[in-house]
Amino acid sequence: MAQILIEKSKIQPKIATERWKVVIYNNDYNTFDEVMNILMKATSCDLQEAYIEAWETHQYGKAAVHYSSKDQCEEAANVIRQIGIRAEVSKEWDEDATS
Repeated sequence: MAQILIEKSKIQPKIATERWKVVIYNNDYNTFDEVMNILMKATSCDLQEAYIEAWETHQYGKAAVHYSSKDQCEEAANVIRQIGIRAEVSKEWDEDATS
């Protein structure tokens, strides 16, 4: 008797669980207050979270400051870039590394 093989992806459609992140980089010209204020504006975070993210950026040279959909991360990164901070948007997880 012949067997019918069905690809797993056709049985269970891929659910859109992909998350993106915004990473910012330290620089020598933005003040701590400027960084905190733009983070609150761009990501709607509170003062405490903005402080922690600004501190991490200052201490480690970069920090992930926002996680969301690609479009929302691009919007947040564009706001952050307005004051000269380098901001990159990328997938939260490298799919090749998890496969």
